[in-house]
Amino acid sequence: MIVKTLDEVIGTERDVEAATWRSRRLLLAREKVGFSLHDTVLYAGTSTSMWYANHIEAVYCIEGTGELVNDETGERHPLAPGTLYVLDGHEHHTVHAHTDLRTVCVFNPPVTGREVHDENGAYPLLTEDDS
Repeated sequence: MIVKTLDEVIGTERDVEAATWRSRRLLLAREKVGFSLHDTVLYAGTSTSMWYANHIEAVYCIEGTGELVNDETGERHPLAPGTLYVLDGHEHHTVHAHTDLRTVCVFNPPVTGREVHDENGAYPLLTEDDS
């Protein structure tokens, strides 16, 4: 059984910040549960372009408002508490955060915590065995 609080993650190596977001990684590949779980805040007034070529991501909005844009089709979707989206087709997408937008994100396969978005907005596929 794994029991952990967000407070236990804040300020550790699992608390990762970039220019437009902050991700608190509650579960990573090292926990060996088959997915990773993140509490992520996208900062108000920012836009973040992403593409998870190697992962399926499910995102559930729990606070704030924004907009999801499918960069491949131009489709736009409002984001607000209670909204779920799943990038099951590895879509290139952009999230525009109108306010601080807090989400719960699940990645499969799980991320290790060492991934960094590349020039395409993608995470590489790393495993715990990668150095």
